[in-house]
Amino acid sequence: MLTIQNLHKAFGAQVIFEDVSLQINAGDRYALMGPNGAGKSTLMRMIIGQDEPDGGTIQIVRGKRVGYLPQETAEFSNGTVLEETLKGDPDFDGEEAMTDPRRVAEAKKILMGLEFRLTDFDRPVTAMSGGWRMRVAIARLLLQKPDLMLLDEPTNHLDLQALVWFQGFLQNVESAILVISHDRAFVNNLVHGILDLRMQKIFRYKGDYEYFVAQREMEEAKLVAAYERQQGEISDAMDFINRFRAQASKAPQVQSRLKWLDKLERIEIPPEIKHVKIRFPQPPKSGVRVMTLKGVSKSYGNLKVYENLDFDLERHQRIVLAGPNGAGKSTLLKVLAGVLPFESGTRELGLNVTAGYFSQHRLDTLNPERTVLEEATDTRRMNPDLFVRTVLGTFLFRDNSVYKQVKVLSGGEKSRLALAKLLLDPPNLLLLDEPTTHLDMASVESLVGALKAYEGTMVFISHDLYFINALADHVLHVDAGKISSYHGNYEYFQRRQAQKRMELSEGTTPPPPAPARVHSHAPGSPAVSSSADDARRFRESEKSRQKARKKINVRLREIEAELADLQTQMGSVFIQSDYKKLMELDASAKALEEEKARLTAELSAS
Repeated sequence: MLTIQNLHKAFGAQVIFEDVSLQINAGDRYALMGPNGAGKSTLMRMIIGQDEPDGGTIQIVRGKRVGYLPQETAEFSNGTVLEETLKGDPDFDGEEAMTDPRRVAEAKKILMGLEFRLTDFDRPVTAMSGGWRMRVAIARLLLQKPDLMLLDEPTNHLDLQALVWFQGFLQNVESAILVISHDRAFVNNLVHGILDLRMQKIFRYKGDYEYFVAQREMEEAKLVAAYERQQGEISDAMDFINRFRAQASKAPQVQSRLKWLDKLERIEIPPEIKHVKIRFPQPPKSGVRVMTLKGVSKSYGNLKVYENLDFDLERHQRIVLAGPNGAGKSTLLKVLAGVLPFESGTRELGLNVTAGYFSQHRLDTLNPERTVLEEATDTRRMNPDLFVRTVLGTFLFRDNSVYKQVKVLSGGEKSRLALAKLLLDPPNLLLLDEPTTHLDMASVESLVGALKAYEGTMVFISHDLYFINALADHVLHVDAGKISSYHGNYEYFQRRQAQKRMELSEGTTPPPPAPARVHSHAPGSPAVSSSADDARRFRESEKSRQKARKKINVRLREIEAELADLQTQMGSVFIQSDYKKLMELDASAKALEEEKARLTAELSAS
């Protein structure tokens, strides 16, 4: 489908690709990995013809369609959400697309999966925020059904619920996929191979991200061992040369070693595998009670988001806010941060509490005239320049990029700088809104490591399941202006949600009433409806029936709990791409569903 041969690309003196070849066939699904600046987005733009290679060829099989989702911006006309989505269908054009009920229904289904409401379909795309425009771009691409999808950070503008739907949709399309993403759970669920961009080459690995990391670590260990061995040999040679340089009898051996050093092909350690563990500064200790909201009410015009909300936040809690789009997660985070006013109620900070708020939309606090390094060092804490530069390096500001002025940075670069600056002088309450956006996987690892060691309190919103599961020990479910607290990680929250759905289902279908006590008798015979024997037999029968019903209900509850546990296991196994184990779990789930259907039928008949 796609063939790249002997590709060469450079920007000035910086070589991006050198003699790169690649083949992608129908059904292939690859994640494109590599450090920032390795050329991932450049490669995608060259495939669709937006950028030209300096050498080599890129060929797409005649008749095959390539669909491209850019990372940040997508072009739209003045059409509505539905109209712009339908433009993604190559078989329809203009009014023809809008009048075909099958295509309109499919477009609406995709849009609703991406959490658009019915009232959004007729809204102009140009009137929507950048994040929602990108969702329209995703919908347009999914409706297009290209033979090859090129996805550049497609999850950046999705919340958790939309991401799960999008992931499920992609798992069932027939398109080949090439994706750039920092979301390891998303990558593991989607691809069966990794293309690693480094040293101006592309290295292909089979398997998911976890397998790729294991293989890379083995390669890196061998490379480091070879490097250290060579350095030892070089050191020995230099010691011999320095010791015997002046001795005529040793001249041949000295010359031999000098020639060996001159011809030696030196092993280099690429900077991206020189892993650095950073111990970030820690904040001052706060009181046990960090913050209290009492009777808080917040509205946007006629839309009531919260009414008489009460909430207590305690020291060392690590809370992820979960819930459907539009439920009020970002609003609650802004109220906690003190950056959003509310109509009534109080927000009370605890003893010695300092709050720090990170959001993709709050970057105006950065001084545009400063350099990255100057801005990062402008904190109350006097961090050494070397330490600041090391931290900036983990957030993709390496070498001379620390001298770039803030005003020339992209939105993603400003976001990374603001996050690094926050961690260089952390408050004891961190409030983070999608902190992993614009970070590569290595930077996400660094951030997770820093936040695991963080000794303060944290409340955050994220759609990155790896990030959530690594850090959250509480889940605050936000839905329709109500909040529910779950003392456990996100997997525990999912199990409890499944159990609640089961309990709700049981509550809405109450067991049938006990049969009426009807005693028939033959004409002319005496009535025996109140006889002692009849009453005893009825009591025994009723007792036996109730016992059987109770046993069935107990087993049904066990089945629901087992199904919830299987669902959690299947999610973890799916991330690991252990398909054999996945099939075993699926078979167990089907058997439980069959048993559940049989017992439910027995319960209804009893």
